[in-house]
Amino acid sequence: MKFFCHLFLLSGVFLLSSCNKEPLYQEQGFVFGTLVEVSVYGEKTETAKQAVAAIMQEFQRLHNLLHAWKPSLLSDVNAAFENNKTIEITPELEFIIRDATQLSAQSGGLFNPAIGGLVKLWGFHADEFKPALPAPKSLAELVTRHPQMADILLKSAPGKITAHSRNRTVKLDLGGYAKGYALDRAAALLKNMGIKNALINIGGNVLALGKHGSRHWRVGIQHPRKPAPIASLDLHDGEAIGTSGDYQRYFELDGKRYCHLIDPRNGHPAEGVQAVTVLTSGNRAGVLSDATSKPLFISAMDWLAAAEKMQLGVAMLIDSNGEVRLTAAMHKRLQFTDKNIRVKVAN
Repeated sequence: MKFFCHLFLLSGVFLLSSCNKEPLYQEQGFVFGTLVEVSVYGEKTETAKQAVAAIMQEFQRLHNLLHAWKPSLLSDVNAAFENNKTIEITPELEFIIRDATQLSAQSGGLFNPAIGGLVKLWGFHADEFKPALPAPKSLAELVTRHPQMADILLKSAPGKITAHSRNRTVKLDLGGYAKGYALDRAAALLKNMGIKNALINIGGNVLALGKHGSRHWRVGIQHPRKPAPIASLDLHDGEAIGTSGDYQRYFELDGKRYCHLIDPRNGHPAEGVQAVTVLTSGNRAGVLSDATSKPLFISAMDWLAAAEKMQLGVAMLIDSNGEVRLTAAMHKRLQFTDKNIRVKVAN
């Protein structure tokens, strides 16, 4: 059993917990290229340990299935698309592609997992990033080809599902979807095992089940420029929170920051925003906490219109100047740690 008497910094969210003796089991791991943590409250140690082990095993399975640039079924799919071939896929991957396609359409194409080629061009298909800009000609050519989820053709027949792309530049990168999907899978597994109170954190995407004893699970939102939370809130049963930031995967060159969140309209890293946080709920809370923050981040000052498209009512954006802009619903939920911070509530 592992107990931690400090704040857990996981890419975007802190878990705020006390160090009193209590039936709280916590375990950390490293999957999806980030730190993950599962906390279970109110269960016997052995029961909690078995449940967390099952979750970690599931995370590793999904990591192996959906890795964008190391050997996986997803990389096999990308190779087939590039070579204008049809490939057989699993029912699970069919569901993921269809779901991601629907979310992409809803976002007006700003959430676009088909632009893995652009992500690779900028050097983000690697564990470490080199400060280098892509060749302008290669970048312009790929943007002109406009890879999109709608290019993928799925066919289902008894006992066989196939995928084909009519655009050979489609390269799937589900980095903006997989963590959320894994959260939903973890929640379903925990419920099936009879675990009622838990918190699952995958690199800043966090989903809550039940409570932390008599109180809600309390988490803090990472400040994009300081090693501390900018605000905190209580996560209720079935809610998830997700943050997209320019501080998570980025490099700097000649004093300019280039983050991994690529605008598919021009092929360049999105600018004008430090971080976006969304709060979601329902049976797809995990996926929505992951996928819906990206269109808001890319939209920058048009983030409210993007939030409306994604049917988000609880959201916050921190612009390039550090000013906090948020919806009234999010303002009601947050407690800011810095009382002098500039906050602008949307009407």
